[in-house]
Amino acid sequence: MSLLQSFRNLSPRMRLGVGLGLLAWGVIGLQLSDRAEERYGLAPTEEDKAALSKILPRITTVERDGEDNQR
Repeated sequence: MSLLQSFRNLSPRMRLGVGLGLLAWGVIGLQLSDRAEERYGLAPTEEDKAALSKILPRITTVERDGEDNQR
């Protein structure tokens, strides 16, 4: 029996509980990972941020000329 089938076999109330539990687990994990990053000195430095900004693609918007803009 697959995990999805097992989940579907639960009562609606239990499925709601499992879903809310997974959401809570995710929120707690996000909060704790940020604190652990700060505590253990794994936060990105300014050099890391500068290197990342060099790699990230830049988006430039260009306005069209002509009648297409009139619509």
